[in-house]
Amino acid sequence: MSYQITLPRIIRIGQGAIAETAEIVRTLRLAKPLIVTDATMVRNGTADRLQATLASADIESDVFSDTIPEPDTRTVAAVLAAVEAGRFDCLIGLGGGSPIDTAKAVAVLCVQGGAMRDYKAPHQANGPALPVIAIPTTAGTGSEVTRFTVVTDADTSEKMLCAGLSFLPVAAVVDYELTLSKPPRLTADTGIDALTHAIEAYVSRRANAISDGFALAAIRNIAPHLRRAYADGTDRCAREALMLGATQAGIAFSNSSVALVHGMSRPIGAHFHIPHGLSNAMLLPTITAYSIPGAEARYAECARAMGLAAGRDDAAAAQALVAELRAINADLAVPSPEAYGVDPATWTTLLPTMARQALASGSPSNNPVVPDLEAIVALYEEVWHGADRPAGHGAARNTDDGGRAAPARTSA
Repeated sequence: MSYQITLPRIIRIGQGAIAETAEIVRTLRLAKPLIVTDATMVRNGTADRLQATLASADIESDVFSDTIPEPDTRTVAAVLAAVEAGRFDCLIGLGGGSPIDTAKAVAVLCVQGGAMRDYKAPHQANGPALPVIAIPTTAGTGSEVTRFTVVTDADTSEKMLCAGLSFLPVAAVVDYELTLSKPPRLTADTGIDALTHAIEAYVSRRANAISDGFALAAIRNIAPHLRRAYADGTDRCAREALMLGATQAGIAFSNSSVALVHGMSRPIGAHFHIPHGLSNAMLLPTITAYSIPGAEARYAECARAMGLAAGRDDAAAAQALVAELRAINADLAVPSPEAYGVDPATWTTLLPTMARQALASGSPSNNPVVPDLEAIVALYEEVWHGADRPAGHGAARNTDDGGRAAPARTSA
């Protein structure tokens, strides 16, 4: 049996790579990009810096900065209208996963038409799309190298996973210096998101030899550097390793898949507006423990890639992985849904709906242990109280310490 590997045509990685964006535009024979970003990138000057880089090469561009942290169909429609009005020939997604996912969705609708719901998984969109150059400013989603986008239906609050080659950017610019200003909470949430991508890609039923290599390399880059970057955002060595790891993890899951954590995470984000990386973090230890019986040896290899359980058998190594994931959540102040402030009555009422939406995404079918609806509801109930967090650790929902414990509310 064969498997298919897909990558952007160009991946430019390294310090200062954003300054080379104009060269990439010219190489791809493009002429007029719309920069799709958010207000943060405008406030901190990154959007202006990118426009200046393009202008220095006589490349005309404009900026759409009204994307939102969890992209929805209304935002996609607004960007689509801007592209059609301005006759742009390509898009540059600048920011966290949300602006990049927005750009990818718009790129497909521009050429193929229809509504976003038409592209919801299991549909595979493999036709033409407007070229997208992705420039991530967080080390987390890996959207710059993936064939997926996630858009929330503004009418139903369903987070729709959309997949296919149409959503794959033609180029990615991966510059770790763009992450140096990110606050601790955002660093933690995006870093655990990337770690989740790598682990799920490796244990997925769709894993293959190529995705395995990228997944393990990502774990080796992320695991020893996540706490360092959280503690000191100016640690360039840690920032560079996390950025590379996030891209490697993106390549891994784009060519394998994500699994149950992501399937359950998307409904939490859609209904309770919890940032995607944070909802992944809430789920990861519990779902890993649940899934180990289906792929114990693979989870053990993830532990060894993290530098855990050397010389121990697979069972001990896999349990060491769960313990470490719980420790990471404690050290990075990851709250439970209850501690985050989710209304308990609403959570309980929505459990069946969230479980159905998780199953409908298709991601749980890639998990080492494939759950039914009742099992997913039980897992949501287990995660609610934050049993993963060792006694003595806690996370305040809001703080005034620069964002260390407060949940992230921006995609930038």
